[in-house]
Amino acid sequence: MKHGYEEAGVNIAAGEQAVSEIKEMVKTTHDHNVLAGIGGFGAEYALTDVLAGVPEPVLVSGTDGVGTKLRIAIEMQKHDTIGIDLVAMCANDILTQGARPLFFLDYLGVGQLKPATVKQIVAGIADGCRQSHLSLIGGEMAEMPGIYQGADYDLSGFAVGLVSRRRRLTAERVQADDVVVGLPSNGVHSNGFSLVRHIVETAQLDLHQTYPGFDQPLGLELLTPTKLYYQAVYPLIEAGIVQAAAHITGGGLAGNLARSIPAGLTAVIDRQAWQVPTIFSLLQRAGKIDDDEMRQVFNLGIGMALIVRPEAVQTVLNRVPNAVVIGKIKKRGETAVELR
Repeated sequence: MKHGYEEAGVNIAAGEQAVSEIKEMVKTTHDHNVLAGIGGFGAEYALTDVLAGVPEPVLVSGTDGVGTKLRIAIEMQKHDTIGIDLVAMCANDILTQGARPLFFLDYLGVGQLKPATVKQIVAGIADGCRQSHLSLIGGEMAEMPGIYQGADYDLSGFAVGLVSRRRRLTAERVQADDVVVGLPSNGVHSNGFSLVRHIVETAQLDLHQTYPGFDQPLGLELLTPTKLYYQAVYPLIEAGIVQAAAHITGGGLAGNLARSIPAGLTAVIDRQAWQVPTIFSLLQRAGKIDDDEMRQVFNLGIGMALIVRPEAVQTVLNRVPNAVVIGKIKKRGETAVELR
């Protein structure tokens, strides 16, 4: 039977080897609340200590993937940071609702299971979890040659956090005269890669070439992992400084910030307040992409936006490196977000 299954494209021994090799790195993410992690039928996470002192506790969950950035990782044969992207896409989302991260699960589907590649991927996931105070407590690894071809694979993640009901970050907390503070991105992050890849192909850009203005090949520049904002932002949330937040992903600054603006108010954003990173200029020129589409697809240098009271602005700027005031909340205009 094993021989027949392997002939069908599924290597059970490779799967067992991969699990064995990642166990120790996964354990480095665990806190004392993890009762059962990988290897069992289900993971277990104790809540007694977590819930202590949290009135009206609310669980916050988020799930996401990395999209076609995976294709760049496969082409560059570099898989050790794509897991950071996966964690960031989920962890940054739940952070915008004020949640303290608790635990993370992942799904990895592959065409051909290669333990060395799996080890790189999970190393990145574990790194992202450690940076985000998430315990990596379980996941699924599936070899499906009928779905994925050769070296192709897909990643999905699931994060759970906790917040007191009364301390949730919501649009209802936002007031006129509040200030929008932008936190810098690391580059493209994990959105817009279908367009990125289209530009690379049609403009005949070389992923292995280092272009003017960069100190590494284009492929590695594009693989710069999505920035994790937990360490910079959660202390501000705990201090009651942040009223609302937005993770700037697909849809750009306007599309995502609009989720945090209540009816009757508008976030007026000064587009000249920050410098757009060089990677976006390269992509725009090479692909002949107009400004409106660039703003709709990419973060253009702002990876997260915080809405704070005017008196809290200086505290945020002092605590978060390279944070910059990018706008102000005013009485409702024509749209929830106005770019000037």
